[in-house]
Amino acid sequence: MSRNHRKRGDNAAQKRAAAAASAGRNEVRIIGGRWRGRKLRFPEARDLRPTPDRVRETLFNWLAPVIRGARCLDCFAGSGVLGLEALSRGADSVVLIDSDPALVRYLGRLAEEMQAGAAATVIRADATKWLERSTDAFDVVFLDPPYAAGLLPDLLRRLARPGVLAPGAFVYLECAAADGPPPLPPGWRLHRSGRAGDVGYHLAVAPGEPGAMLQQEGEAGPTRAG
Repeated sequence: MSRNHRKRGDNAAQKRAAAAASAGRNEVRIIGGRWRGRKLRFPEARDLRPTPDRVRETLFNWLAPVIRGARCLDCFAGSGVLGLEALSRGADSVVLIDSDPALVRYLGRLAEEMQAGAAATVIRADATKWLERSTDAFDVVFLDPPYAAGLLPDLLRRLARPGVLAPGAFVYLECAAADGPPPLPPGWRLHRSGRAGDVGYHLAVAPGEPGAMLQQEGEAGPTRAG
C-alpha cells in the first residue's frame, strides 16, 4: 500500500471518528415516560450542555408527585430534554424558550416530529426579558442557564413577580457545584439539593399551598443526592 493511500485512509478514519464523537456529544435521550429511550440530536451551540441522565433521573424522581398535569416552563431549553422529559412523564404543557435561532428551529422541528401538538410551545426570546411579560402561572420551571453568566439570582427575582408562578410552584436550578445554591426570594424554600461531579442541582419551592404536599418530607431541611 502506498504512503499516500495510507494517508487518505487514515484521514477518512479520523473524520469518521470525529463525526462519531461529535454525534455522541450532540445527543441526549429521554429516560422516562411515553417517549422513554428516544434520542434527541441537537445542533452545536455555544454553552450548550444538556443536564446529565443521572441528574435528570433524580430531578424527576423529586418531581414525581407533581409533574403529571403540570404547566412547565423551560427557560434555556437548548436540547429540549428537560421540557420534553416533563411532557413524556405526563406534564400538561411546556413552553420552551431559547435565544439561539438554530436551536429554536431544531426545537420546533423536534416538537413536530414527536407530535407534541399544542402541548409544546417553542419561543425564540431572551428568557430574562420574556419573564418580565409572563403571567402564565407555571407549576414547574427549569432554570439551566450558562453557568458563568451568573443569571440565576436575577431570574429568580423575575419569577417571584406576582402571576408568573402558580402557588407552591417548583423551580429547578442548575449551576456549577462549587457555587452552591443561589439566594432565594423571600418566602421560598430549598427542598432538595444534589451534586454530580461539577454540576450542582437544586429544587426550590415558591410560597403557596400546593407545594405543601412535600413539606413533611423536607422538614428536616434539604437533602443531598449524588
